[in-house]
Formats: sequence, C-alpha cells, structure tokens
Amino acid sequence: MRYERRMELINNAPNVPAAVGPYSQAVKQGGFLFCSGQIPIDPAAGKIVATDVEHQAVQVLNNIRALLTSQGRKMSDVVKATVFLTSMADFPKVNPIYEAAFDGHKPARSTVAVAGLPLGALIEIEVIVALG
Repeated sequence: MRYERRMELINNAPNVPAAVGPYSQAVKQGGFLFCSGQIPIDPAAGKIVATDVEHQAVQVLNNIRALLTSQGRKMSDVVKATVFLTSMADFPKVNPIYEAAFDGHKPARSTVAVAGLPLGALIEIEVIVALG
C-alpha cells in the first residue's frame, strides 16, 4: 500500500495576521495542526502596536486563539506550545497571561530565550494542536 501525504495549508485565516515570510499560518497533517509562531501583530493595524511584553503576549495569544477558532479548535486542544522570549527576565510577566489564556489547560511547553524575533517582537509562541 502506498502512503499518501495529505497536507492542508492554512494561509488566510480571518482575524489572524498574514505570514511575514514564505510560510503558512498553519499546516494540518497526520491528526495535528502545526501552527507557525505568532508574533504580536495587531491584525487590524497590520503591525506590532504594543511595546511592552505583557500587551504583546496578550496579542500573540489572541492571534493563536483566532487561528484555532478558524479551524474549529480551542486553546484546550493545544498539546504543545513553544514560547520564544527576547529576555528571560520577561518570563514571570508572561507566565500569568499565558496561564489565563489557557484557562486551566496545561499543554506541554518549552520556553527559550532568543537573540531576536521578527519585526522587533519581544515574544513569539507556536503551538501544536491535536485534531482527533
């Protein structure tokens, strides 16, 4: 039996910022939705508006929620998240915002400090969602 890859690319989810490079907003494959990292672009403004990490975290999580909603999913469907911060000093500021966005759901998570993020963002989050 020949294995066929059935991959669906998501590129124009409503209320989600357009990709800032040659990638899809998300990809459905093998029972999962792999969401590209979201930075704090305000979809209405088309740019990063917030200047502090707390408000940027809220925008990132709103973008993730909008992407999941466009696919009929919720934050509670997330099985893995990766948080990228330009400063680990922001970890205690972001953690309660992240926790509130997931409303008691605790997916597996990694948090890493990076030298920089696209468009000067202070935070980026990517998630993997179970579709089954």
